[in-house]
Amino acid sequence: MISFVGAGPGAADLITLRGRDRLAASDVVIWASSLVPESLLEHSSDHAEIHDSASMTLEDVLAVYASHGNDTRIVRLHSGDPSVYGAIAEQMEWCIEAERAFEIVPGVSSLSAAAAAMRCELTIPQVSQSVVLTRLGGRTTDSMPSGESVRAFAAHGTTMAVFLSGARPVELQSELLDGGYGPDTPAAVVVRVSWPDEEVVRTTVGNLAEAIRSTGATRTVLVLVGDVFSDERQARARSHLYAPEFAHAFRRRSVPGSTVGRPA
Repeated sequence: MISFVGAGPGAADLITLRGRDRLAASDVVIWASSLVPESLLEHSSDHAEIHDSASMTLEDVLAVYASHGNDTRIVRLHSGDPSVYGAIAEQMEWCIEAERAFEIVPGVSSLSAAAAAMRCELTIPQVSQSVVLTRLGGRTTDSMPSGESVRAFAAHGTTMAVFLSGARPVELQSELLDGGYGPDTPAAVVVRVSWPDEEVVRTTVGNLAEAIRSTGATRTVLVLVGDVFSDERQARARSHLYAPEFAHAFRRRSVPGSTVGRPA
């Protein structure tokens, strides 16, 4: 069995219980030292064969899979959650063609960890009810479908998380401004979230390039943009979910004049 396991954003205790268990039972572990802290390997079994994929190609990784049988417990440890920029699609295709059993174990995304570090909710009523996850094209411009540029998404004005773009701060700022975000729109630069040297810089879109440069980081940089990151919390609308006047399948409206919940 090949298990594609999300390692989480960095902290060794932010891996899921299922991911930890897969590592503990592993015979082979393939991990990327450039993106995943070595402390995550402490969860792996003592006898596990360890491969660092930082300098490996896809073909190198597939060769490791091919050299072991279906009864070998292989863990491919990916940073964050494998479903977001995880490059697992081609690996799964190989598994299907080679008739190899595989599974995906989800992980905590750096986006979730960044929101937690900032003590922010990404979706706030009347502010933003959508989140866009994207990146600059860069050397992978050909992989970007038409209409999915940062500038195009910026026109929506909703919460945006920009991955893998810290190396081009000026271009990113320009794309966001040209797309429609105002220069005063709140933004944040989150570097190596949940790692011991985590850094969070709150800024605005108009000062974003300078903020990114101030961190000195070009990798493991997540840029967050949107009004949900504003410190102006007083005017925010309250969610209906727990409002006394709001009923749903499990709760009736409170009695007028009361805020006590009533079971449905």
